[in-house]
Amino acid sequence: MNRRLLPLFLLPLLASFAAAPLAAQEERKTPYWASIATDDARMRKGPSEAMPVMWQYRRENLPIKVIEVYQNWRKIEDPDGTQGWMAARLLSAKRSAIVTGAIRPMRDAPKDDANVAYRAEPGVVGFITDCSKGWCVFNVGGKRGYIRESHIWGAGEP
Repeated sequence: MNRRLLPLFLLPLLASFAAAPLAAQEERKTPYWASIATDDARMRKGPSEAMPVMWQYRRENLPIKVIEVYQNWRKIEDPDGTQGWMAARLLSAKRSAIVTGAIRPMRDAPKDDANVAYRAEPGVVGFITDCSKGWCVFNVGGKRGYIRESHIWGAGEP
């Protein structure tokens, strides 16, 4: 068997993997929310590998706001308000958020008088889904609860 050729039954599988990164890179109307897809991502001064590195992020899933698109580069804003350029391949369409301010309650239901299931410290990053009426489902390492949209960065209108 020629080691350069793949068995035919693997081609559909490989094609699905090849298409996966494109979903995170497809152009959308800016601004929009996204997250960092790796634990080693560099923010640059401009949209090129030749541009100086401003920040190196070592926090996978950190939420970011995409504010501009240029070819395979995205101008982003991080939770601290810092803006710069990052290669689109380093970003994910997965919605995450970061807890802001003080320790925040994660409740059993989307209302202020619901039982507190967990408490999240400022800086905690989790995934969000089902945001409505000022509340989001917030999942931090499998611990799930409702958190006020105003208590996280990465939810609401970007």
